[in-house]
Amino acid sequence: MSLRILDKGAIAPLVSGLMADYAHQGGVVIGPQARRSMFAFAPLTTPAELRLDYNTSILSPKTVLQPPRERLATIHLGETPSVESNVEATPTVIFGVHTCDLRAIQLLDKAFSVDYPDPHYIARREKTLIVSLECLQPCDENSFCKDMGTLEADEGYDLHLTDIGDAYTVHVGTEKGAALLDKYADARPANDADVKKLEAAVGAKWSRFKNHLEFDASELPSLMATAYEHPLWEELGERCFACGSCTNVCPTCYCFDVSDTISLDLAESVRERNWDSCQLDKFATVADGHNFRQARANRQKHRFFRKGKYIYEQLGMLGCVGCGRCVRTCLTHISIVDGWNTIHSSKQEVAK
Repeated sequence: MSLRILDKGAIAPLVSGLMADYAHQGGVVIGPQARRSMFAFAPLTTPAELRLDYNTSILSPKTVLQPPRERLATIHLGETPSVESNVEATPTVIFGVHTCDLRAIQLLDKAFSVDYPDPHYIARREKTLIVSLECLQPCDENSFCKDMGTLEADEGYDLHLTDIGDAYTVHVGTEKGAALLDKYADARPANDADVKKLEAAVGAKWSRFKNHLEFDASELPSLMATAYEHPLWEELGERCFACGSCTNVCPTCYCFDVSDTISLDLAESVRERNWDSCQLDKFATVADGHNFRQARANRQKHRFFRKGKYIYEQLGMLGCVGCGRCVRTCLTHISIVDGWNTIHSSKQEVAK
């Protein structure tokens, strides 16, 4: 919509104003904060806690929109049973969302609104503003966002910040974002010199990000279609601990389990939704104890296919954004990038 300039010294007053105003509304301002040697998205108590210089976060800001555990409904039992839907949503601003995580949120927006709209997710999303952040340096050697096309953003945000030295350029993406900027910050229109600084900053970043995939990511769906019987799956199955760490940190995994807890006096039952993982041993267990994906090799295969093929066929977006969290957290160093490259190399050998 427009390009504005916000001096770095104006970030703290902006955050402070947001925190005070949102607190009166029962809302919250969330941003990346230091957690020893790592970073995590959490509610801010002071503007000083906000770390826009963070590399990556332990978990993505997905946790704001799809909490690890949430109450869906309270079922009142007794002579006149009734169901009370617990749709909880508070005004929220998420600050400092990297472009890979921004793309993941766009995928979740589709997943929870297409075919079977989810009122809980949609209610939170409608009350959430996103201030995203341009990545000018790789998070670490495991980042492959450049390969996945998530190193830049042109939509999905309300405001988008880019560091140009002594200030941030601010791309205004929505009317809500413009209203936020007008109310809480003294931002001026960008001039020609600002635009040149922006172009220089963005232009210089691309050489800092290395390619990790040996092929174009757009080939993934067709590549995976050749890999149903690949020996890679047995190899990964032998290495996998089935701990679920890879899916727990993934910003695009949205599988969940639903459980009912009945009170001791049988007066009510609480229905909750909890994160689940396709990598856990009991994930695919159905009636009569049958597990249709019991082998860990099959579960690893399913994860690779979900990210590279199935989600694309369902939502039109690849299910991986290249954040590298699954690679960092795997106890046995299973790399989805190495796996995809192995499949690609096998296909090249067959072609010869």
